[in-house]
Amino acid sequence: MLSTRISRSLASRLQTQSTQVLRPLGNKTRSSGCQRRSLTTVTTATTGSRHRRRNMGYIAFAATTVTLSYGLWRQNEAHCDAVSDDKQRRAEGPITDSDPMRLRMESFIKGLQNRIVQDIEAIDGKQFSRTAWQRTEGGEGITCVLQDGNVFEKAGVGVSVVYGQLPKAAVEQMRHDRGKEITADGPVPFFAAGISLVMHPHNPNCPTVHLNYRYFEIENPDGTPKMWWFGGGSDLTPAYLFEDDAIHFHQVLKDGCDKTDKRYYKDFKQWCDKYFYIKHRGEARGIGGVFFDDLDDKPAEELFGFVKEMGNRFSTSYLPIVKKRMNMKFTPEMKRWQQIRRGRYVEFNLVWDRGTKFGLQTPGARIEAILMSLPLTSRWEYMQEPEASSEEADLVEVLKNPRDWVPLD
Repeated sequence: MLSTRISRSLASRLQTQSTQVLRPLGNKTRSSGCQRRSLTTVTTATTGSRHRRRNMGYIAFAATTVTLSYGLWRQNEAHCDAVSDDKQRRAEGPITDSDPMRLRMESFIKGLQNRIVQDIEAIDGKQFSRTAWQRTEGGEGITCVLQDGNVFEKAGVGVSVVYGQLPKAAVEQMRHDRGKEITADGPVPFFAAGISLVMHPHNPNCPTVHLNYRYFEIENPDGTPKMWWFGGGSDLTPAYLFEDDAIHFHQVLKDGCDKTDKRYYKDFKQWCDKYFYIKHRGEARGIGGVFFDDLDDKPAEELFGFVKEMGNRFSTSYLPIVKKRMNMKFTPEMKRWQQIRRGRYVEFNLVWDRGTKFGLQTPGARIEAILMSLPLTSRWEYMQEPEASSEEADLVEVLKNPRDWVPLD
């Protein structure tokens, strides 16, 4: 569900935790243009119930596209002036195009989350449950989950907005692993915001989908951005291959990419095929889509437009496929195959996905949040191979030899 998939250089330093296990922060102090924050309000809303927790300080952070989880520093946190500045600006009224990118990205992903949830509820007929948390002076998130629905076995959509500090070791890793030219030795103020979702339908003819879009800033002490980049993408994972669905999904994404840069679809499609690859099986997780990270090759305004364009294409890319396939007849054998393919989905997420691995290796992590993106049901069979020339074998062939579903250029 935000996967956000923030870099490995951050992952090794962040601590994930749930809204149910929180550690208090220190008293308010003022030092070097930054202020310690202490008061947090967490609200959890489900059908017919609301629970409120107060006076607990924490930071939330979405580890991946598939991980809708919360992050925690085990030490008192210092946040740059952007925290108080942004809080004041939110209180003044609607966010506009003249506001900092932080606030504009936050506003966009929250709106996108609401639209996607409404679209899925209209199809499924069942409502999402919502869990929301809010730090009084910076940082909040919302996780929406639908489970055992009429159309969807499990669906999750999460957003996360976080202000925090990169310690010296994380700064050094960002320099080494990703070539970031960060002049300070740390701690360095940062901001991260993202949306992440995963949808697992009941019907084996209907594919699973994943989406994640995020924005990251490293801040100056006065709250202005020192460095920034975007990341994200969307990909499709069917149990049964319908070529017209694959073409439709990829064409919608390509059309979105082409509005910003004709090179983007080719580059990001190939990046997606490479990333979502189950190495120990020698096959892809699904039929791909687009994936990108550290994107800063154009002005921020132009790339923000690109991310909005791609995020807003989710319903167009996926919902027509759902409506076409959700009522198709299927057999117990087809359901069994879907569960085997979902076993492969689980294998990728637990073995190869960077964000999931980070969460599971972090002390005090909330496992339920990390694994929320996984399907309710999956299956493993010893030495299972699809019958030759079957529909199942056709899918495996594509997974072992990815296709270009639409022209790359």
